[in-house]
Amino acid sequence: MDREQERTEHPSGEHTHESNEHEHEHEHEHDHSHDTLDLKEQPEAESWLSHWPLLTAFVILLVMLTLEFGFDYQPEFPFNLAIFSVAFLLAGYNVLGMAWRKARHFDFFNEFFLMSTATIGAFSIGSYSEGVAVMVFYSIGEWFQDAAVAKAKRSIKALLDIRPDKVTVIRDGQPVVVNPKEIKTDETIQVKVGEKVALDGVLISDAGTFNTAALTGESVPDTKRKGEAVFAGMINLDKVSEIQVTSLFKDSKLSKILEMVQDATARKSQTQLFISRFAKVYTPIVFTLALLVCFVPYFFTNPYDFHQWFYRALVFLVISCPCALVVSIPLGYFGGIGLASRNGILFKGSNFLDVMTAITVVVMDKTGTLTKGVFKVQEVVTIDGIDKTELVKHTAAIEKSSTHPIAKAVVDFAEASEAKAEGVEEISGHGLIGKVGDKNIHAGNAKLLKKYDISYPGEVDSLIETVVVVAIDGKYAGYITIADEIKEDAKEAIEQMHKLGIKTVMLSGDKQAVVDKVAKALGIDTAYGDLLPEGKVAKVQALKDAGSRIAFVGDGVNDAPVVALADAGIAMGGLGSDATIETADIVIQNDQPSKITAAIRVGKITKQVVWQNITIAMVVKVVVLALGAGGIANLWEAVIADVGVALLAILNVVRIQKMHLK
Repeated sequence: MDREQERTEHPSGEHTHESNEHEHEHEHEHDHSHDTLDLKEQPEAESWLSHWPLLTAFVILLVMLTLEFGFDYQPEFPFNLAIFSVAFLLAGYNVLGMAWRKARHFDFFNEFFLMSTATIGAFSIGSYSEGVAVMVFYSIGEWFQDAAVAKAKRSIKALLDIRPDKVTVIRDGQPVVVNPKEIKTDETIQVKVGEKVALDGVLISDAGTFNTAALTGESVPDTKRKGEAVFAGMINLDKVSEIQVTSLFKDSKLSKILEMVQDATARKSQTQLFISRFAKVYTPIVFTLALLVCFVPYFFTNPYDFHQWFYRALVFLVISCPCALVVSIPLGYFGGIGLASRNGILFKGSNFLDVMTAITVVVMDKTGTLTKGVFKVQEVVTIDGIDKTELVKHTAAIEKSSTHPIAKAVVDFAEASEAKAEGVEEISGHGLIGKVGDKNIHAGNAKLLKKYDISYPGEVDSLIETVVVVAIDGKYAGYITIADEIKEDAKEAIEQMHKLGIKTVMLSGDKQAVVDKVAKALGIDTAYGDLLPEGKVAKVQALKDAGSRIAFVGDGVNDAPVVALADAGIAMGGLGSDATIETADIVIQNDQPSKITAAIRVGKITKQVVWQNITIAMVVKVVVLALGAGGIANLWEAVIADVGVALLAILNVVRIQKMHLK
């Protein structure tokens, strides 16, 4: 299956309920439909008391075994049959009911029918205590498995579903507490200290500090200024803030992230798909082998003891139960998705956890991915006799009349300059001219000075960075270089990729000289500049044709064609972009390039644990199956081995949920 097919596969393809009766089956929690995560309405975990029938059966079993082995006493038939039958029904009524309902749909090859057959068979040959023990311990194992899956689901839900159910809105000048679903766009909400922001909006207050850990995985406080975006899920840290709502409750970034994580658990990995197919073939094979174990010896042994070989066949059925595989594998992927989410990385499918383990080349956009995407003044150079502060002050006064990002960089660098410009005129494609005080100022590119016959040093034309050239009263005065800043952890991210043996490539629409400078500073293997979107596609296609497995990291919007072409599309800063969440396969919410390797590590950890579980389960089952067929293992050992493997797999998966990424 190619990546686009995986991406578009709807969970209903795997989880469609064929009838209302089938839906009812899922209410019993033993259908192992644990590979889809429902975050919308998740019931609380069941208490111990809700399992009183199973616990009662366990107590009855202990009492009967104590009487038999401790006091050498066993009730006569039919009293012992009656007592053990009560315990059997208390422990297994769910399993027996599920087996019956599935049998009515001619579905006989499942673990419920398998366990029912094995335990009823044990009763038929008088092995009452063993039959009860198999059902009791199997049901206890199911209970633990369901509890582990529920915990994995709750850990993801608790991490993300932090939307408050009440919000204070200002209506007719008065604060009113309402459900956030009732809030409309453009209304003003009030968020007190310690409260969670309920809806996306724009900060109306002058400033506010927020904890964004639930959205980005980073607990560092983030200070927002008036007019800046604030998102649902952030926690107000310092003072009452007022926010103008920009989207409805259901359309908030957090709501979209919740939907994405829910969908992620429905998109199965290749390993999950394989095990699902394997289980469908494995179970009928086991039934067939059990029949052969029971009847084939008739032709080879003399005398043939039906009771003995029937018992061995029952052992064979019990140990062959595939529940450890069926539960532990989706549980492993839940753990991986949860670990990634806690670190600000959102996978849109468990299939992409596997994809990230096979990546050989990471292709990155420059602006907004490796650099901050914010222009800042890098250097101010003046001729003798011109003060740098004065040059910046005069240039900023002129640039205040422009909305260009370069102009904003100069104005921000000058900070609170009180100088004012008059008669400012913009020369399209060249720059600005105007008057500051009694001085005529020209500020723009070199073409502006050429246009007005103002001479300047030739070195200006050879500068790599964006340059604002300044002339005062018709004479060249100096220049200001402006460049996009490299992110603090970009170099570390590249080094981490190289340690993992991953080749790094940078693609950018910026001029080649700028791209080369950034690539050299970061240690990137290959860098291409002056690229249009189709040029980026061609470069990525060439890498794929060479047999590379590609992860493309960009903004997920402008680079949509490349994201679609890559094996895994990773979006940086997806928190602020609806389009990014829709386009990318993996969203890194806090803009940090170092999270790219964190995503790869999560994939590797998850795959390692999943395959450990598969190996352990298969090895133990094959050994005990052989021992059971040979008459060495009994029903007690079979059920303990089966439940033990399942619990061992669960404990192995729990390790993922407790791990911390650097």
